[in-house]
Amino acid sequence: MERFLAPYKETIYAVFRIVIGLLFACHGAQKLLGMFGGIPAEYLNALTYTAGAIELVGGLMIAVGFRASIAAFICSGTMAVAYFMAHQPQGLLPIQNQGEPAVMYCFAFLVIAAKGSGRLSVDEAMR
Repeated sequence: MERFLAPYKETIYAVFRIVIGLLFACHGAQKLLGMFGGIPAEYLNALTYTAGAIELVGGLMIAVGFRASIAAFICSGTMAVAYFMAHQPQGLLPIQNQGEPAVMYCFAFLVIAAKGSGRLSVDEAMR
């Protein structure tokens, strides 16, 4: 399979970065804008507002590939905090505490932080 996909690996990574970024931005849009069945603005506290801002802005930065390494590193930390504050107290393992999305985002963002914006990105266009 690697032989077949090798010529497309940079494009596959770009699609991965774009999809992960847009999905994450949707979480921020839920929190900040009440979109997609989100939280009404009057119920936001400082922590939720901060997380929503990181999710929306960071997700969009990752999706378009603008300083994606920095944005992904911050988003990864946000997801680690979310996991340990909201999920881990409910059970030891992510499968027990509904924390799988937080863990998957955390590690997906670590990959993006390590690899950078790559192809099909604002950073590439600016070079």
